[in-house]
Amino acid sequence: MRNKFASQLFTVREELKRGIRPVFKELKEMGWAAVQLSALPPGYDPEEVAAALKENDLKTAGIHISIDRLSSDLDSVLDEVSLYQTKDIVCPFLPDYLRNHEGYQKVKTFLNEIAIQAPGYRISYHNHAFEFETEIEGKSSLEYLLEPIADNKILAEIDVFWVKKGGRDPLSFLQPYANRMPIIHLKDMTMDERQTFAEIGTGAIEFAPILDWCEKSGVEWYAIEQDVCPGNPMDSLQRSLENLKLLLKQFQK
Repeated sequence: MRNKFASQLFTVREELKRGIRPVFKELKEMGWAAVQLSALPPGYDPEEVAAALKENDLKTAGIHISIDRLSSDLDSVLDEVSLYQTKDIVCPFLPDYLRNHEGYQKVKTFLNEIAIQAPGYRISYHNHAFEFETEIEGKSSLEYLLEPIADNKILAEIDVFWVKKGGRDPLSFLQPYANRMPIIHLKDMTMDERQTFAEIGTGAIEFAPILDWCEKSGVEWYAIEQDVCPGNPMDSLQRSLENLKLLLKQFQK
């Protein structure tokens, strides 16, 4: 499982401003097998990103692409995704104007159309907590978007923190998405009343049963993300990775 741990670059978005190559080098030296591409600096050169991946022997655990860019620049997106040697394209967020019944219906149709237009690629949706605030056809808008039926080509990229933030149990929520979730987002939640972001293994989420389910259910990458860190994001990523390795030892017994 260790070779499936990927650092989600949103965690180090500020560090990336000092250079893609040095940050990728540090992440590799820390022990990450892959990165999930996100929050790259404005005007970044895809060729430089690809070179940094190759230089550091880092795999690509998918890429987050905004719905606006998917709509306006799909050909370029597909070229870039191929350059990074991944097939996973993830819609990571929805603007306010799409967070209603009509908006979610449009998003579901649109992402399915992309999946049909781009054979050989996988289209996933990454959740936050706001998708639990709207109900469509008797279920949350997230469950509506990710409906696990053959006609729906949208795969899941469940973020366990946001599921818990939305009032659901992460392990229970994952169950319908066996073999429909190539990438999962792992982050922990503080045990205090803030319920904010924490390093893996220091908070309220029990990861052992989640990892056990994932290994049996087709998950290919574990993307570790911490939206806000108490100090240096690199230190937070290091702690999360170390705790995951400790958890892995217990998991393998």
